Amino acid sequence: MEKMELKSDFLIIGSGIIGLTIAKILKQRYPDKKIMIIEKEKDVAQHSSGRNSGVLHAGFYYTANSLKAKFTKDGNQILRAYCKDNNLKINECQKVVVANNEQELTSLYELEKRGIQNGVNVRLIDEKRLAEIDPNVQTYQKALYSPDTATVDPIEISQHLKQALVAEGVKFYFEEGYTKKLDQHRILSSKKRVFHANKIINCAGLYADKIAKDFGFSENYVIIPFKGIYLKYTKHDHPIKTNIYPVPNLKNPFLGVHYTITVDGTIKIGPTAIPAFWRENYQNFNNFKFQELTEIVKYELKLFITNAFNFRSLAFEELQKYNKKHFVSLATKMVKEIDTEGFNEWSKPGIRAQLLNTKSLELLQDFVVEGDHHSIHVLNAVSPAFTSSFPFAKWVVENYIQE
Repeated sequence: MEKMELKSDFLIIGSGIIGLTIAKILKQRYPDKKIMIIEKEKDVAQHSSGRNSGVLHAGFYYTANSLKAKFTKDGNQILRAYCKDNNLKINECQKVVVANNEQELTSLYELEKRGIQNGVNVRLIDEKRLAEIDPNVQTYQKALYSPDTATVDPIEISQHLKQALVAEGVKFYFEEGYTKKLDQHRILSSKKRVFHANKIINCAGLYADKIAKDFGFSENYVIIPFKGIYLKYTKHDHPIKTNIYPVPNLKNPFLGVHYTITVDGTIKIGPTAIPAFWRENYQNFNNFKFQELTEIVKYELKLFITNAFNFRSLAFEELQKYNKKHFVSLATKMVKEIDTEGFNEWSKPGIRAQLLNTKSLELLQDFVVEGDHHSIHVLNAVSPAFTSSFPFAKWVVENYIQE
């Protein structure tokens, strides 16, 4: 007996923030088109989108010619407005980046330069001005000040988008993930249903590369997962007033252990960027897949042996963060005083779906999208993808989908 096909103009695989915002932009551009979203989990934003820090980044880390530079500044403004227009929570906590020494001070000047090139509201301040913003922050001579950085609730925003899309006629199919490609326009779901679409849009996060390969894309890429964990400060005092970040290593995409003040005022430090061994390696052996283990460990061993992008020291440094005392000590360098006993509750882990170029063994720092007239594949949508989601989705639609 032939299976009944569910037909649509656009089929989106994955309901993280990128899948949701692409659906939103498509509905604005093509109000009469039929859009379906399939999602292997029970609800939207169950992975990276719902497990991130909720920081709306300002856009000064990224080189001027990058997609991240183009989209982060605008994305920050769009999401701030979206929260205010829809009465969603936002914490205007701002942010400072601090230095430890003369060498890091040089990097601060580079970050300010990038921010100015990107049109971002960012500036270097002295210790006197820093004390006015937060008297507990410690730096070497200067700090970089970002007044437009804020924090939001990613799940609240994702849920609001879902409800808006449902009201606009978008159909969601939960607990129904991608299983395999049948042809350029048809896929089989985990519930053995056939979905037919004029265009298939792959926003599957941790599994985006796997799906892309079925369609002939992601030839030189593989996703390597990195586990991110935060440690919460549970005492009732409020020792800091703003987000505090160290100077990052600009050669890799990780920002180092920092202080985040969440939308509800909770202080947390993190995240880690610990190499994971399978794609949903959140805790213990949950979601363990032997085939993923062998593939990912193969690449991680290759990175370790070749020491590509200094992976060896990165892995050692990150693994040390499982030691709570060491983890906390990295954060205490950035403040004058804090009760280290207050950090005693680990957050829900998240996994960063980081794209690796298998030829050059480089971690891709910018967004990566591949596709043709039949399918589009969002392969690298890592931080600040949440902040950048609306302008990034608009760019995907205009460059890969618009007819």
